[in-house]
Amino acid sequence: MTSHPTTPPAAASPSAPDEASPPEPALHGRERHVPFIAHLGIHRVRADHGEALIELTLRPELCNNHGGGHGGVMMTLLDCAMAHAALSRIDYSREVVTVDMHIAFMHPASGRLQATGRATGGGRSVCFCEAEIRDDHGHVIAKSMGTFRYRAPATGDGPGRV
Repeated sequence: MTSHPTTPPAAASPSAPDEASPPEPALHGRERHVPFIAHLGIHRVRADHGEALIELTLRPELCNNHGGGHGGVMMTLLDCAMAHAALSRIDYSREVVTVDMHIAFMHPASGRLQATGRATGGGRSVCFCEAEIRDDHGHVIAKSMGTFRYRAPATGDGPGRV
């Protein structure tokens, strides 16, 4: 942002939002904020036309007692990849909830992980997806299939909203 010292600062209006406060997180759509996903450090690289790429760099607190990525973290990463694939299929016009998910763990996880999700079928009310996680060496860490139900966007004041 460029500063213009010759322009006097605007007077604060009582109805104007405080510029120092962070913006409200999006409640729905492509930029929806999910605190748990942010806490894990998962981020979307891209999601378009029924395909999504999601990344996570493992940290010690995300690992199991054997030093590999915890299975619950891997499941969450796969779930996110499939959910974004399903949502991108409908341009994020609705939300999804996971109805069913099957996972196969194939290799211990470490380092930076990429999960690729793909919508493979479905209709107006459900979407079938698949996903896989790979590490930086190209090893397949885990694979999954899932069913997602489309629903209207939540309003932000319902159960489970923080």
